[in-house]
Amino acid sequence: MTILVFGSTGQVARELAHFSRNICLEKSRADLTSPTACSEIICQLRPKAVINAAAYTDVDKAEKNEALALLINGDAPTAMANTCAKLGIPFVHISTDYVFDGKGKHSRMPDEPTAPLGAYGRSKLRGEKGIQQAGGIYVILRTSWVFSEQGTNFVKAILTLAETQKELRVVSDQFGGPTPAKDIAIACQKIATDLILGRGKSGTYHFSGEPDLSWAEFAREILWQTGKTVSVKSITSTEYQTLGKRPKNSRIDCTSLYDTFGIVRSDWKVGLRYVIDKLGSS
Repeated sequence: MTILVFGSTGQVARELAHFSRNICLEKSRADLTSPTACSEIICQLRPKAVINAAAYTDVDKAEKNEALALLINGDAPTAMANTCAKLGIPFVHISTDYVFDGKGKHSRMPDEPTAPLGAYGRSKLRGEKGIQQAGGIYVILRTSWVFSEQGTNFVKAILTLAETQKELRVVSDQFGGPTPAKDIAIACQKIATDLILGRGKSGTYHFSGEPDLSWAEFAREILWQTGKTVSVKSITSTEYQTLGKRPKNSRIDCTSLYDTFGIVRSDWKVGLRYVIDKLGSS
């Protein structure tokens, strides 16, 4: 069964490309700045399901380019969902914990009120709402703190900094669950397959690795697994200013995903070991 994947260079899209029957679309074939083009290629290829693993993900640049972020993260997925609804095929879309305001310390349920802190979160929420309103068969899969051996992510950034610095200053008052891109891809593939076969249920779900921890604790584990003696100094969010605001609480409750699709939270330490081994052999 052919599954059409929007995206080819992102962390999750690269993992989805490993499934032999998936068709991963490069930007030249499906430009997300043209929602109409996205709809047209779905109609042309008539897949069994569509997974959207493409997005505008630069949180800081989104503050200066919100119109572009809204187009790519909001309008394009909405067009995809509308087309899938008309054709009667499932649509799986990857979203983010940034649709929440990050207040509190509890793990957010999928149906809790949203309140994005910045442009990136607002653009992703616009996409979610458009998908929900399309009325088709869909799953919105919110995730957090994605990492892999590909692309730009926290793990690679820490390892790069550790090459030249003896001490790293890392935020310790933001908490969440690191999530291997490979595991997100596997989850998306299973969800899409289940929906094709008439199993599961449309809706919004959460998927992240466990256990939850702070960025500083995550950095220490990365360095420990690689055997580096670089120290990590904990700092607050106010000491590390960024253009785009980050949620302090990125904990998300993944219970409904397990109950509906049988997908368990990832052990991110195992995923981290896999990524480190991959980086070491590259």
